[in-house]
Amino acid sequence: MDELMQKAEAAGAAARKLAIASTEQKNAALAAIADALVAHTDAILAANSEDMAAAQAAGMAPAMQDRLRLNPARLEAMAHDVRAVAGLPDPVGEVYDQTVRPNGLRIHKVRVPLGVVGIVYEARPNVTSDVAALCVKSGNAAILRGGHEALHGNIAIVTAISHGLLPCGLPVETVQLITAAGREVVGQMLRLRGYIDVIIPRGGAGLIKFVAENSTIPVIETGAGVCHTYVDKAADPEMAARI
Repeated sequence: MDELMQKAEAAGAAARKLAIASTEQKNAALAAIADALVAHTDAILAANSEDMAAAQAAGMAPAMQDRLRLNPARLEAMAHDVRAVAGLPDPVGEVYDQTVRPNGLRIHKVRVPLGVVGIVYEARPNVTSDVAALCVKSGNAAILRGGHEALHGNIAIVTAISHGLLPCGLPVETVQLITAAGREVVGQMLRLRGYIDVIIPRGGAGLIKFVAENSTIPVIETGAGVCHTYVDKAADPEMAARI
């Protein structure tokens, strides 16, 4: 709990600074983060190899091992995705839903950062850089809690992210990883109302259900996976209905 509280308090301070960061500053930080991911390739892959060895020893399913595995091409793709986020329009300050009342009063909405975003996700290390980039772009600090199977790799990725943030004048506490083990840590995180402004679970239906049922913080629920079925005219309708 000490680690969680310390990082939550630091995230709050970082969020206040990030909320007023310019578009140029955030984009520069994202470019630096992408470069740092590539520059730290050897360290990240070495850390990921530790996670892979533990996963294989534990008998993790091959499909899950594939999600966990990093290689130079996948790391370059992660950096590419961070750069792609930098190229997106800055949502902060966007004016929308403008209306004029009958009495001439003009009303509009303005997008602002949420503050501190907590993300709970499973053993997919690419999610670490993805959500970090999206939070930086939208002016939010991030507290990440990834699956314990990807712990070493996630630590190395967040270290690289910190190296990208610092030279651009953004707090290194903008993106933090909770390293403590145990599901009870997630439960504690879900009760940090007043420190974390919103929780986003990213993973399977079980994880999403657990977070939604146990959080005292507002939750943004994501989809549990690809849930579409295409039925061709030549398909068996009864079989399609069972699917």
